[in-house]
Amino acid sequence: MTTAIVILNWNGRSMLERFMPSVTACCGQAQVVVADNGSTDDSRAFLQQHYPDVPLVCLDKNYGFAEGYNRAIASLPGTYDCYVLLNSDVECTPHWVEPILEMMQRDPQIGIVQPKLLMYDQRDTFEYAGGAGGFIDKYGYPFCRGRLFSTLEKDHGQYDDPCDIFWASGAAMFVRASVWQELGGLDGDFFAHMEEIDFCWRAHLAGHRVCYCPQSVVYHVGGGTLPKSSPFKTELNFRNNLSMLYKNLPSPGRVLAMRMWLDRVAALKFLLEGHRGEYLAVRKAHRQYRAWKPALRAKRKKNGTRQVPQIYQGLLLLEYYLLGRKTFIALQGPFSR
Repeated sequence: MTTAIVILNWNGRSMLERFMPSVTACCGQAQVVVADNGSTDDSRAFLQQHYPDVPLVCLDKNYGFAEGYNRAIASLPGTYDCYVLLNSDVECTPHWVEPILEMMQRDPQIGIVQPKLLMYDQRDTFEYAGGAGGFIDKYGYPFCRGRLFSTLEKDHGQYDDPCDIFWASGAAMFVRASVWQELGGLDGDFFAHMEEIDFCWRAHLAGHRVCYCPQSVVYHVGGGTLPKSSPFKTELNFRNNLSMLYKNLPSPGRVLAMRMWLDRVAALKFLLEGHRGEYLAVRKAHRQYRAWKPALRAKRKKNGTRQVPQIYQGLLLLEYYLLGRKTFIALQGPFSR
């Protein structure tokens, strides 16, 4: 499969300097491409000087993760069979590309695959953004094999089985080019956060499989361009999660009513803990979601909705905080089929 590894960069010169050597050394026959999302640092000059043979797509401003990738991939020749969305803060390992491409070649129904994601600075520990494959519960809370909320598991081979998952991490996500084109790429309105979960959900609705390949391993720094405590990050996560649920659930009414109530509890917790910025971010996210409803309704109609597999039918908040179940293996509820 002809493959393009596309790195979206925004003011990440230090990350490019640190991780481009592993990407170029371990890409196999794949073509590495960097798309610069309107950086104001010296990222472009660095790439032109040190990696002149790596194609550079220059976008005129920061379009965010979602629309940035849409524009970057749209600019590529139509000769690729597979795209890899790869964060600039990922260290690749030898032969990480080949097992995933072999998996996709064996089964044409597989549209999206992620490798095993481990922490860069704690290399025996699953990384927050993807672990060993992502899932959501019935109220839209995302989690991973290897990560529930902020609890990260050590990797001792417990998730070394290839399997179907609900979502693949955008930190290192292989997508069949035909599936990317069929789905129209990521939802550019999301800007960043939850866009890969929404994309994978739409892939399930279209009849494609999303899988995890443990024979492929990368190490991810994580954190992205927004700090964990950023109110803007909070706003994006809450707004996009509600939007994703409305777009894709077959009967979203009861789920969204419960989720918005749970969001208000989270907002109150932020306020009581002295995080007024995050409290206001949740309120703003709810206002934006309500303003988006007409556009979301049109997207929902275009997508079509039905029950899809791999959605956890328990309430993750209850199991994690009240019942003390801190690992994926400890979860008791069933998954939808």
